[in-house]
Amino acid sequence: MCFFFKIPKNIINHFSFKRILIAPLDWGLGHATRCIPIIKELQQRQIEVIIAADGAIATLLQREFPEIKIIPLKGYNISYGKRKNLFLLKIISQLPKIWKAIQHERYWLNDMIALHKIEAVISDNRLGFCSKKVPSFFITHQLQIKSGSFFLDKIIRHFNYYFINQFDECWIPDVESADNYAGTLSHPKVFPKIPIKYIGPLSRFKKSTQEKKYKIAIVLSGPEPQRTIFENNIINQLKDVNVSIVLVRGLPNETQQLSLTNQQVILHNYLDAAELSDLVQQSEIVIARSGYSTIMDLVAIGQQAILVPTPGQTEQEYLAKYLSEKDYSKQGTSQTLS
Repeated sequence: MCFFFKIPKNIINHFSFKRILIAPLDWGLGHATRCIPIIKELQQRQIEVIIAADGAIATLLQREFPEIKIIPLKGYNISYGKRKNLFLLKIISQLPKIWKAIQHERYWLNDMIALHKIEAVISDNRLGFCSKKVPSFFITHQLQIKSGSFFLDKIIRHFNYYFINQFDECWIPDVESADNYAGTLSHPKVFPKIPIKYIGPLSRFKKSTQEKKYKIAIVLSGPEPQRTIFENNIINQLKDVNVSIVLVRGLPNETQQLSLTNQQVILHNYLDAAELSDLVQQSEIVIARSGYSTIMDLVAIGQQAILVPTPGQTEQEYLAKYLSEKDYSKQGTSQTLS
């Protein structure tokens, strides 16, 4: 199985664009990290890439691609609740803000297309990032968004497809077969009306032979305040642990270092793709959130992991349960998850 993005063969002949604008959603770093292999593939094809992002997303991608121009584009700036049972209600209460952000990015995009002579756009889950002026491609692994309610799932799907259908094509970072990684999220009963392309898992990691240095690697990610809550819980449990542990906090904008009393724990605020790939493969096991981008990275290098869903985030809860039931840990090192 190929773990690196390849432009789908049935549209490859149409990719004669010279300049493409790409924009990842700002709901966690995963949307940005899975754009890394896409950007590298486009660069290999001598296509100039411009990125639209701000905040931590912009910092992350600028570190990976210091030569690429990044245009500031405000994110959706969604906040998440501390309590699991209020997670969905918190999101619903912010729908007006999401709608406003979608409308803003649409007008913003048309201005940028004219200003920078953009020939195509790629959106990773930014619903308004499409234009009738140039071909627009939408990336998502969540065609069917899980809410925990069958009735609400249908309403959300209708809302989601309304925007997806305004793009030219939808690219799904998963395999089309039953041996897939996102289950019904990427293989729903009802599909959008636009062409759907399964492009295979996207990973920024490269498999290599590494000497084991750490017993556990803990990789933090995801939206606040849950990232910090998870971090604090872990740090409290690391005080008396007597094994080698490395903790990556997932904070590309953070400059101050935390101090820990346990000298066996090594801390990193953030690591770039190559550094993190090596570190993960130097560890016997990984503890991480069950975000889909994290899953694709772990699968690409065959790394055993303990996946901890973000409380209340139904997508991660579904993915953790789905992969656990498929038991990839028994299907070979190229697909190891626990």
